[in-house]
Amino acid sequence: MNLKRIISSHFANYRESWEANRLIAKGKIHPTLSRTYPLTEVGQAALDVHQNAHQGKVGVLCLAPEEGLGVRDPEFRARHESAINRFRGV
Repeated sequence: MNLKRIISSHFANYRESWEANRLIAKGKIHPTLSRTYPLTEVGQAALDVHQNAHQGKVGVLCLAPEEGLGVRDPEFRARHESAINRFRGV
């Protein structure tokens, strides 16, 4: 657990963030999560990370009751759905 970090949205400077967003918008890179937990299961999310019971990144829904509510372009997302969910259920 000493080698793990809980990270937030601060991963880069302004230019790097802009470039990452540009590549995501072009469909060149895909933000992927292996599992998303509801806020009521945040303890289980932390335990799974602690025990390496996950593959890739995990997320916790803090203000949304379900996934997908922030999708602004459903057609674009549908074209990339398999890449976005590449690590789900692994």
